[in-house]
Amino acid sequence: MLSQLEPSKTRATILGLVGDLGSGKTTFTQALARELGVEENVTSPTFVIEKFYPLKHKQWERLVHIDAYRLNKPEELARLRFQELLDDPGTLIVIEWAEKVEALLPTDYHQINFKFIDENTREISFT
Repeated sequence: MLSQLEPSKTRATILGLVGDLGSGKTTFTQALARELGVEENVTSPTFVIEKFYPLKHKQWERLVHIDAYRLNKPEELARLRFQELLDDPGTLIVIEWAEKVEALLPTDYHQINFKFIDENTREISFT
C-alpha cells in the first residue's frame, strides 16, 4: 500500500482509519510505521491524542499518529494546531477514528475501512 501512496506537493498526506474497536487500526499503523523505518514502539495515542515520529523515508519527514476516539467534536483537534500539520507536505498523518474529525479533513483524504470478522480475520477496504 505504501508504494501506491503519493505524497501531496501542497499539504500533508492523510490516511483516515475507520472501524470499530479491535478492528486493526492500531496494528495497521504499527506496520506502516515499521515500513517507514520507525524503530520505537508505536502505540495508540488514545490519551495524548497525537504522537510524532521523525522519518528518514524518501517521501515524508515525519509521521503523525492521531487517535480521535476521545474527541467529542472536531474543534478539539483544531485546538492542537492541526491546521499547521495539514499545511506541511513533509508530513504523513494517520488518524484513527477519522470519522470523528472528518469536518477538518480535505475531501480527498485516503480513507481505509476496517471490519472485525473474527479473532484472526479483518476485512480492510479503501475508499
